[in-house]
Amino acid sequence: MFFLLLFFFDHFHGNQSNVIKVLLPKSKSGQTLNKQSISLTVTSTKQYFINQHEVPFARLEQELLKACQGITEPTIVLHLPKNLTIQDLVDVMQIGAKHKVKMVLATSTK
Repeated sequence: MFFLLLFFFDHFHGNQSNVIKVLLPKSKSGQTLNKQSISLTVTSTKQYFINQHEVPFARLEQELLKACQGITEPTIVLHLPKNLTIQDLVDVMQIGAKHKVKMVLATSTK
């Protein structure tokens, strides 16, 4: 089973030039995440970035597990553009389900 939480970020941290721009799906309500999280961004051209570092899809599972090491109850925040398919989302979420890692979907407000 997948648990999707919809939320948005009120504040961007760090240098804005390091931000990977993705047009997120919209949500009327939001929830912020207080735990330490790992950012996974997928671009419209299906490039994968873990915490701003590009990773080929073939190594995505290994790199996500590596990023989760040392974190108690890791949460992966998924940033997927709204024009990708549900299958693209499922392909990524299967990794979390396989390793029992919580994944949440980032959205922007309407």
